[in-house]
Amino acid sequence: MKRIRKYALLVLSLFAVGMVANDVYAQMRLHRLMIEKLQAAQKLLEGIALGRYDQIEKQSDELIRISKTAEWLANKNPRYEQFSNEFSRAAETIVRKAKAKNLDGATLAYFDLTMSCVRCHQYVREVRDARGLGMPGTDALAVLTPPAHATKAK
Repeated sequence: MKRIRKYALLVLSLFAVGMVANDVYAQMRLHRLMIEKLQAAQKLLEGIALGRYDQIEKQSDELIRISKTAEWLANKNPRYEQFSNEFSRAAETIVRKAKAKNLDGATLAYFDLTMSCVRCHQYVREVRDARGLGMPGTDALAVLTPPAHATKAK
């Protein structure tokens, strides 16, 4: 009987370790995705500033691609889905405006895209702060967003 308990405990321990490893991997992948998103957004802004419509379109397409990845779509929270939809619509608008050589329209859509990022990261910080720092289940989107108390002026 003791032997069965030991095996059962071993199996449960291995299962728990596997789940933690999967969560860590998902957070690492999402962190990498957020860095890719930031880099594409920076290149997009460069394209807008320089009036390079091909660069604007290319980087907007990259942002759309990122927003369709499994890691991006993994969070089924309705608020997150709202922010994600706003982000995708803004990126698609930027593509249309770049094709039409409408720099003002692309710039306004870029502002909408940026606001969707800011609102989402603000929401994630609020959720993370409510859960407590370092708690299991903390949303991986928080990797690029410092806790609210760290950003207040001293």
